[in-house]
Amino acid sequence: MTPTTSKTLVSRVGTGVVALLLACIFFSLGIWQLDRAAALKESLVIATTIDEEVVPLESIATTNSLLAPDAINRMVRVSGNYVATLRAPGQVDGDGNIDDWQVALLQVGGDTGVLVVRGLWSQRLLNPDIPESMTIEIQGQLRAAQSGDRTDNSPGVISRLDSAVIISTTDLDLYDGYILASKEVHMGKDLERTRPSAERLLSRIPGFYWQHLSYVLIWWLMAAVVLYLPFYRRKVGV
Repeated sequence: MTPTTSKTLVSRVGTGVVALLLACIFFSLGIWQLDRAAALKESLVIATTIDEEVVPLESIATTNSLLAPDAINRMVRVSGNYVATLRAPGQVDGDGNIDDWQVALLQVGGDTGVLVVRGLWSQRLLNPDIPESMTIEIQGQLRAAQSGDRTDNSPGVISRLDSAVIISTTDLDLYDGYILASKEVHMGKDLERTRPSAERLLSRIPGFYWQHLSYVLIWWLMAAVVLYLPFYRRKVGV
């Protein structure tokens, strides 16, 4: 074997090893992207599906602590009496409607409380025969606290749906987040009013399902191109 032939063989082997290594990397990236697509699809199902089983609030949440991830958006029930009414301006429902909401602080037992979205502020005068001393049974969706203010705090106004905003105005131990009421019952009678719908739940994984699949094809195509290049170079005599 001549030195030239030896160098050519070493060069081809080296090129082949590099090409194989790059192909493995691109193929692995395609597998990773495929896993991301599967995770996204699963998260879309989970994020947009609400467990309709109604459970007691205290069974999935505790006062003075953040909601556990698996407690958020669960359907809960709780009973108590309203001790304060607040206006929450500029709230957006699931249909994109912007309105002021009526929010009440529900005292549960003797020393705990939770924020409850009762309905539209414009309907706050409905059920005037319900005084604060009456026990109300609530059923609704437990939502995470809002992170951004819609307005400034002022007497009778809450800047966002977050128990932390009112913690200095009450002696009650508060649950994190708030309940978006779907039903209020007093002595077996439903309190009828317009209930805001929940905002649509979205996946936390960025991107779109088909976008991830297209990236899978791109990575694998690059792997195929890298593997083909050494043979192409030999074919054209490069």
